[in-house]
Amino acid sequence: MSPLDKNKYGPFSLKTNLTAHLRTHTGEKQFKCSQCDKGFSVKNELTSHLRTHTGEKPFKCPHCDKTFSVKTNLTAHLRTHTGEKPFKCSQCDKGFSVKTILTAHLRTHTGEKPFKCSQCDKGFSVKTILTAHLKTHTGEKPFKCPRCDKTFSVKTYLTAHLRTHTGEKPFKCSQCAKVFTCQSYLTTHLRTHTGEKPFKCPHCDKKFAQHNDLTSHLRRHTGEKPFKCSQCDKDFSHKASLNRHLSLTEKPLQCFHCDKSFSQRCHFTRHLRTHDGEKPFKCSHCDESFFQSSTLISHFRTHSGEKPH
Repeated sequence: MSPLDKNKYGPFSLKTNLTAHLRTHTGEKQFKCSQCDKGFSVKNELTSHLRTHTGEKPFKCPHCDKTFSVKTNLTAHLRTHTGEKPFKCSQCDKGFSVKTILTAHLRTHTGEKPFKCSQCDKGFSVKTILTAHLKTHTGEKPFKCPRCDKTFSVKTYLTAHLRTHTGEKPFKCSQCAKVFTCQSYLTTHLRTHTGEKPFKCPHCDKKFAQHNDLTSHLRRHTGEKPFKCSQCDKDFSHKASLNRHLSLTEKPLQCFHCDKSFSQRCHFTRHLRTHDGEKPFKCSHCDESFFQSSTLISHFRTHSGEKPH
């Protein structure tokens, strides 16, 4: 094609490329899926989509046994072997192997949440999180564990859950020996090394390493108490506070030897020792042993001469 022909179609080298691009403005989707009601503006997008019906994954990784339905997914996956992270954040020193992950990351700096829930006022920085959130309204959990009776609203949650059965922890920390079942757990853990706190409170100067810590903190400003007690009219801003409250009102752990009951297993276990005589906390300096660790600590001071504060 001559330079003149290229100029004829603007920045596009072929007329077909220009035609496909124009459909992003008109919304036209002339390529229809024969298996469902979806339509596409470009034929190769339809081709890729059809593989979700057939299960075909023709793009094979040369380094491991993974296969992919789309070539771009293979390209992104290969970077997990090479460590390449060509997409750099302009606000911090982080790099990413996939452009869409960079786009999502940038929103942690801007606070932008363009994906809005149609059922409530929540917004999300990533579309997949919105998709998962919508299922909290419908109660839909289509992904079933083949090992137990648990179900999940998102496939990635099921994938992570399956690792609790297999014991697999494929996400390794580059700074220490810890390993994790999920990428998100590793990402959060890495902040203990870097000190990064990307989640900023819009009402004060506090920052947090985890989004759920920010969510909990925000309730101090709003006064929101979403955790309701089913036994009385009290409500709480944190789930842990509700659980603590319930433990004081409910005592499901009944002693087999007497009529005492307990709300916490540690108290229950300690009480059982008064019946069976077990003293698992042994002094390393003499032959004394004790029911409780706190009594052992007090006893140690008779050897060390240390005086309690």
